[in-house]
Amino acid sequence: MPDENRTAHDVAGQVHDEPDGMRRRLMAVTLLTMFTSLTPGCALEADETASLAEGVVWQIDGDHIDPHGDWDKLGVRDLLVQWTAVDGQSFLPGAGLPMAARVPDWTRIANERWASNVIVGLAGRFDENTARTQIADLVAQSVRLAAVRPPVHVAGWYFPVEIDSTWADAAQLGPLLAALPRPLWISVYDRANVGGRALAQWLDTWLPKDIGVFFQDGCGVYARGPRAAREYADALSETLGKRRVRIIAEAFRPKEGGGFRAATPAELLPQLVAYKGYRVYLFDGPHYVSTELVGALLSMRAQTSE
Repeated sequence: MPDENRTAHDVAGQVHDEPDGMRRRLMAVTLLTMFTSLTPGCALEADETASLAEGVVWQIDGDHIDPHGDWDKLGVRDLLVQWTAVDGQSFLPGAGLPMAARVPDWTRIANERWASNVIVGLAGRFDENTARTQIADLVAQSVRLAAVRPPVHVAGWYFPVEIDSTWADAAQLGPLLAALPRPLWISVYDRANVGGRALAQWLDTWLPKDIGVFFQDGCGVYARGPRAAREYADALSETLGKRRVRIIAEAFRPKEGGGFRAATPAELLPQLVAYKGYRVYLFDGPHYVSTELVGALLSMRAQTSE
Protein backbone atom coordinates (compact mmCIF):
# COMPACT_ATOMS: atom_id res chain seq x y z
CA MET A 1 0.00 0.00 0.00
CA PRO A 2 2.64 2.59 0.86
CA ASP A 3 4.17 4.12 -2.26
CA GLU A 4 7.67 3.12 -1.15
CA ASN A 5 6.65 -0.55 -1.08
CA ARG A 6 5.37 -0.85 -4.63
CA THR A 7 8.46 -2.26 -6.33
CA ALA A 8 10.03 -4.44 -3.65
CA HIS A 9 8.42 -7.16 -1.58
CA ASP A 10 11.47 -8.91 -0.16
CA VAL A 11 10.31 -10.58 3.04
CA ALA A 12 12.86 -11.44 5.67
CA GLY A 13 10.78 -14.41 6.79
CA GLN A 14 12.86 -14.79 9.94
CA VAL A 15 12.52 -13.43 13.45
CA HIS A 16 15.57 -11.94 15.11
CA ASP A 17 17.00 -13.55 18.23
CA GLU A 18 14.91 -13.03 21.36
CA PRO A 19 16.09 -10.00 23.37
CA ASP A 20 17.99 -10.67 26.57
CA GLY A 21 16.57 -9.84 29.98
CA MET A 22 17.73 -6.23 30.01
CA ARG A 23 16.20 -5.50 26.60
CA ARG A 24 12.94 -7.14 27.69
CA ARG A 25 12.78 -4.95 30.78
CA LEU A 26 13.47 -1.83 28.72
CA MET A 27 10.76 -2.82 26.26
CA ALA A 28 8.33 -3.41 29.12
CA VAL A 29 8.96 0.07 30.49
CA THR A 30 8.59 1.62 27.04
CA LEU A 31 5.33 -0.16 26.28
CA LEU A 32 3.88 0.53 29.72
CA THR A 33 4.65 4.22 29.25
CA MET A 34 2.95 4.19 25.85
CA PHE A 35 -0.12 2.43 27.25
CA THR A 36 -0.53 5.00 29.99
CA SER A 37 0.13 8.09 27.88
CA LEU A 38 -2.43 7.68 25.13
CA THR A 39 -3.91 10.94 23.98
CA PRO A 40 -6.85 11.96 26.20
CA GLY A 41 -10.24 11.85 24.54
CA CYS A 42 -9.57 8.67 22.52
CA ALA A 43 -11.18 6.03 24.74
CA LEU A 44 -10.53 2.40 23.88
CA GLU A 45 -13.36 0.62 22.13
CA ALA A 46 -14.43 -2.61 23.83
CA ASP A 47 -13.73 -4.94 20.89
CA GLU A 48 -10.23 -3.52 20.38
CA THR A 49 -8.75 -3.62 23.88
CA ALA A 50 -7.64 -7.26 23.65
CA SER A 51 -6.36 -7.13 20.07
CA LEU A 52 -2.94 -6.19 18.80
CA ALA A 53 -4.49 -5.47 15.40
CA GLU A 54 -7.98 -5.54 13.95
CA GLY A 55 -7.13 -5.92 10.28
CA VAL A 56 -4.57 -7.12 7.80
CA VAL A 57 -3.89 -5.82 4.30
CA TRP A 58 -3.30 -8.09 1.33
CA GLN A 59 -1.60 -6.54 -1.69
CA ILE A 60 -2.24 -9.10 -4.41
CA ASP A 61 0.55 -9.83 -6.86
CA GLY A 62 1.59 -12.87 -8.86
CA ASP A 63 3.65 -14.29 -5.99
CA HIS A 64 1.01 -13.71 -3.31
CA ILE A 65 -2.20 -15.05 -4.78
CA ASP A 66 -3.00 -17.57 -2.01
CA PRO A 67 -2.68 -15.84 1.38
CA HIS A 68 -2.22 -17.90 4.54
CA GLY A 69 -1.39 -16.63 8.01
CA ASP A 70 -2.04 -16.68 11.75
CA TRP A 71 -3.15 -13.05 11.84
CA ASP A 72 -6.37 -13.95 13.66
CA LYS A 73 -4.21 -14.78 16.72
CA LEU A 74 -3.45 -11.06 16.94
CA GLY A 75 -7.17 -10.26 16.93
CA VAL A 76 -7.50 -9.69 13.19
CA ARG A 77 -10.98 -10.18 11.75
CA ASP A 78 -10.85 -7.66 8.89
CA LEU A 79 -9.12 -8.20 5.57
CA LEU A 80 -8.38 -5.19 3.39
CA VAL A 81 -7.73 -6.38 -0.16
CA GLN A 82 -5.64 -3.71 -1.85
CA TRP A 83 -7.17 -4.28 -5.26
CA THR A 84 -9.09 -6.82 -7.32
CA ALA A 85 -7.60 -5.55 -10.58
CA VAL A 86 -4.18 -4.01 -11.13
CA ASP A 87 -2.59 -2.73 -14.31
CA GLY A 88 -5.67 -3.87 -16.24
CA GLN A 89 -5.53 -7.49 -15.03
CA SER A 90 -8.51 -8.69 -13.01
CA PHE A 91 -8.58 -11.19 -10.17
CA LEU A 92 -12.38 -11.39 -10.42
CA PRO A 93 -14.21 -13.03 -13.34
CA GLY A 94 -17.09 -11.32 -15.06
CA ALA A 95 -15.87 -7.71 -14.90
CA GLY A 96 -15.04 -7.55 -18.61
CA LEU A 97 -11.32 -7.08 -17.93
CA PRO A 98 -8.45 -9.38 -18.97
CA MET A 99 -7.99 -12.07 -16.35
CA ALA A 100 -4.79 -12.59 -14.40
CA ALA A 101 -2.96 -15.87 -14.99
CA ARG A 102 -3.92 -17.02 -11.47
CA VAL A 103 -6.82 -15.94 -9.30
CA PRO A 104 -7.40 -16.27 -5.55
CA ASP A 105 -9.55 -18.98 -4.01
CA TRP A 106 -12.09 -16.48 -2.73
CA THR A 107 -14.28 -19.17 -1.17
CA ARG A 108 -11.41 -20.48 0.95
CA ILE A 109 -10.43 -16.96 1.96
CA ALA A 110 -14.01 -16.16 3.00
CA ASN A 111 -13.82 -18.99 5.55
CA GLU A 112 -10.66 -17.68 7.25
CA ARG A 113 -11.20 -16.04 10.64
CA TRP A 114 -8.93 -13.16 9.64
CA ALA A 115 -11.23 -12.49 6.68
CA SER A 116 -14.55 -12.43 8.54
CA ASN A 117 -15.10 -8.92 7.18
CA VAL A 118 -13.57 -7.94 3.85
CA ILE A 119 -12.99 -4.44 2.52
CA VAL A 120 -12.66 -5.03 -1.21
CA GLY A 121 -10.10 -3.00 -3.10
CA LEU A 122 -11.12 -2.03 -6.61
CA ALA A 123 -8.97 -1.08 -9.64
CA GLY A 124 -5.45 0.26 -9.22
CA ARG A 125 -1.97 0.53 -10.69
CA PHE A 126 1.35 -0.55 -9.26
CA ASP A 127 2.84 2.79 -10.29
CA GLU A 128 1.36 5.63 -8.25
CA ASN A 129 1.99 8.40 -10.79
CA THR A 130 0.29 6.40 -13.52
CA ALA A 131 -2.68 5.73 -11.24
CA ARG A 132 -3.11 9.42 -10.53
CA THR A 133 -3.23 10.29 -14.22
CA GLN A 134 -5.80 7.57 -14.92
CA ILE A 135 -8.27 8.00 -12.08
CA ALA A 136 -11.34 8.34 -14.33
CA ASP A 137 -10.49 5.08 -16.07
CA LEU A 138 -9.78 3.35 -12.76
CA VAL A 139 -13.13 4.51 -11.38
CA ALA A 140 -14.87 3.08 -14.45
CA GLN A 141 -13.07 -0.25 -14.00
CA SER A 142 -13.95 -0.17 -10.31
CA VAL A 143 -17.66 0.17 -11.03
CA ARG A 144 -17.46 -3.04 -13.08
CA LEU A 145 -15.51 -4.86 -10.37
CA ALA A 146 -17.98 -3.86 -7.66
CA ALA A 147 -20.82 -5.27 -9.77
CA VAL A 148 -19.25 -8.77 -9.73
CA ARG A 149 -18.07 -8.63 -6.09
CA PRO A 150 -16.10 -11.60 -4.75
CA PRO A 151 -17.89 -14.29 -2.72
CA VAL A 152 -16.83 -12.93 0.67
CA HIS A 153 -18.56 -10.96 3.41
CA VAL A 154 -18.13 -7.49 1.95
CA ALA A 155 -17.84 -4.93 4.73
CA GLY A 156 -16.82 -2.05 2.48
CA TRP A 157 -14.90 -0.93 -0.58
CA TYR A 158 -11.50 0.65 -1.10
CA PHE A 159 -10.35 2.81 -4.01
CA PRO A 160 -6.60 2.17 -4.25
CA VAL A 161 -5.27 5.44 -5.64
CA GLU A 162 -3.30 6.77 -2.69
CA ILE A 163 -3.42 10.40 -1.64
CA ASP A 164 -0.95 12.86 -0.19
CA SER A 165 -0.78 16.64 -0.17
CA THR A 166 1.85 16.78 -2.93
CA TRP A 167 -0.79 15.57 -5.40
CA ALA A 168 -1.85 18.95 -6.77
CA ASP A 169 -4.94 17.62 -8.55
CA ALA A 170 -6.20 15.35 -5.77
CA ALA A 171 -9.44 17.29 -5.40
CA GLN A 172 -10.57 16.08 -8.84
CA LEU A 173 -11.00 12.67 -7.25
CA GLY A 174 -13.82 13.83 -4.98
CA PRO A 175 -16.67 14.02 -7.53
CA LEU A 176 -15.53 10.84 -9.31
CA LEU A 177 -15.91 8.79 -6.13
CA ALA A 178 -19.67 9.37 -6.22
CA ALA A 179 -19.91 6.50 -8.74
CA LEU A 180 -18.49 3.93 -6.30
CA PRO A 181 -20.40 1.92 -3.68
CA ARG A 182 -20.43 2.67 0.03
CA PRO A 183 -19.02 2.23 2.62
CA LEU A 184 -15.97 3.51 0.75
CA TRP A 185 -12.41 4.07 1.94
CA ILE A 186 -9.28 5.71 0.54
CA SER A 187 -5.73 5.84 1.97
CA VAL A 188 -3.62 8.84 2.83
CA TYR A 189 0.03 9.41 3.70
CA ASP A 190 2.15 12.49 4.30
CA ARG A 191 5.21 12.53 2.06
CA ALA A 192 5.78 16.25 2.61
CA ASN A 193 5.47 16.07 6.42
CA VAL A 194 2.97 18.91 6.54
CA GLY A 195 1.65 17.61 9.87
CA GLY A 196 -1.56 15.95 10.90
CA ARG A 197 -3.64 19.09 11.36
CA ALA A 198 -2.71 20.54 7.95
CA LEU A 199 -3.30 17.17 6.26
CA ALA A 200 -6.72 16.86 7.90
CA GLN A 201 -7.78 20.38 6.98
CA TRP A 202 -6.71 19.87 3.37
CA LEU A 203 -8.67 16.64 3.09
CA ASP A 204 -11.70 18.26 4.63
CA THR A 205 -11.83 20.83 1.84
CA TRP A 206 -12.59 18.26 -0.87
CA LEU A 207 -13.07 14.70 0.39
CA PRO A 208 -16.75 13.67 0.50
CA LYS A 209 -17.98 13.38 4.08
CA ASP A 210 -19.13 9.77 3.69
CA ILE A 211 -15.68 8.41 2.76
CA GLY A 212 -13.31 6.94 5.34
CA VAL A 213 -9.54 7.33 5.54
CA PHE A 214 -6.81 4.77 6.15
CA PHE A 215 -3.79 6.72 7.41
CA GLN A 216 -0.44 5.13 6.47
CA ASP A 217 1.75 5.66 9.52
CA GLY A 218 5.09 6.13 7.72
CA CYS A 219 7.02 4.02 10.24
CA GLY A 220 8.08 1.57 7.53
CA VAL A 221 10.30 4.14 5.84
CA TYR A 222 11.30 5.96 9.03
CA ALA A 223 9.24 8.99 8.06
CA ARG A 224 8.02 9.18 11.67
CA GLY A 225 7.75 7.16 14.84
CA PRO A 226 4.63 5.66 16.41
CA ARG A 227 3.96 8.59 18.74
CA ALA A 228 4.04 11.09 15.88
CA ALA A 229 1.84 8.80 13.77
CA ARG A 230 -0.66 8.64 16.63
CA GLU A 231 -0.74 12.44 16.68
CA TYR A 232 -1.59 12.41 12.96
CA ALA A 233 -4.46 10.00 13.56
CA ASP A 234 -5.78 12.13 16.40
CA ALA A 235 -5.66 15.25 14.22
CA LEU A 236 -7.48 13.47 11.41
CA SER A 237 -10.10 12.22 13.88
CA GLU A 238 -10.63 15.67 15.32
CA THR A 239 -11.39 17.10 11.87
CA LEU A 240 -12.99 14.19 10.00
CA GLY A 241 -14.55 12.26 12.89
CA LYS A 242 -13.05 9.20 14.57
CA ARG A 243 -15.29 6.69 12.80
CA ARG A 244 -13.81 7.80 9.48
CA VAL A 245 -10.19 7.15 10.51
CA ARG A 246 -8.28 3.87 10.65
CA ILE A 247 -4.51 3.30 10.71
CA ILE A 248 -2.22 1.30 8.45
CA ALA A 249 0.69 0.03 10.54
CA GLU A 250 3.58 -0.53 8.16
CA ALA A 251 5.09 -3.90 9.06
CA PHE A 252 8.24 -3.47 6.96
CA ARG A 253 11.51 -1.55 7.17
CA PRO A 254 14.17 -0.56 4.62
CA LYS A 255 16.70 -3.29 3.97
CA GLU A 256 20.39 -2.63 3.68
CA GLY A 257 21.26 -2.65 0.00
CA GLY A 258 17.76 -1.73 -1.13
CA GLY A 259 14.25 -3.08 -0.90
CA PHE A 260 12.41 -3.90 2.30
CA ARG A 261 12.38 -6.53 5.03
CA ALA A 262 9.84 -7.54 7.62
CA ALA A 263 9.84 -5.44 10.79
CA THR A 264 11.16 -7.15 13.88
CA PRO A 265 8.82 -7.69 16.85
CA ALA A 266 10.65 -4.96 18.76
CA GLU A 267 10.04 -2.54 15.88
CA LEU A 268 6.41 -3.44 15.21
CA LEU A 269 4.94 -3.88 18.69
CA PRO A 270 5.37 -0.21 19.71
CA GLN A 271 3.33 0.80 16.67
CA LEU A 272 0.46 -1.47 17.63
CA VAL A 273 0.54 -0.31 21.23
CA ALA A 274 0.62 3.38 20.30
CA TYR A 275 -2.48 3.10 18.13
CA LYS A 276 -4.78 1.51 20.70
CA GLY A 277 -8.27 2.92 20.37
CA TYR A 278 -8.09 2.90 16.57
CA ARG A 279 -8.75 0.06 14.18
CA VAL A 280 -5.27 -0.95 13.03
CA TYR A 281 -4.42 -2.83 9.82
CA LEU A 282 -1.06 -4.48 9.21
CA PHE A 283 0.57 -3.78 5.86
CA ASP A 284 0.83 -6.25 4.63
CA GLY A 285 0.19 -9.75 5.92
CA PRO A 286 1.31 -12.09 3.12
CA HIS A 287 4.51 -10.18 2.42
CA TYR A 288 5.69 -9.23 5.89
CA VAL A 289 3.73 -10.73 8.79
CA SER A 290 4.84 -14.34 9.05
CA THR A 291 3.68 -17.00 11.49
CA GLU A 292 6.99 -16.55 13.32
CA LEU A 293 6.46 -12.81 13.64
CA VAL A 294 2.92 -13.30 14.96
CA GLY A 295 4.22 -15.69 17.61
CA ALA A 296 7.02 -13.34 18.60
CA LEU A 297 4.63 -10.40 18.95
CA LEU A 298 2.35 -12.40 21.23
CA SER A 299 5.31 -13.60 23.29
CA MET A 300 6.70 -10.11 23.65
CA ARG A 301 3.33 -8.72 24.69
CA ALA A 302 3.02 -11.46 27.32
CA GLN A 303 6.49 -10.63 28.66
CA THR A 304 5.75 -6.92 28.94
CA SER A 305 2.53 -7.57 30.84
CA GLU A 306 4.22 -9.74 33.49
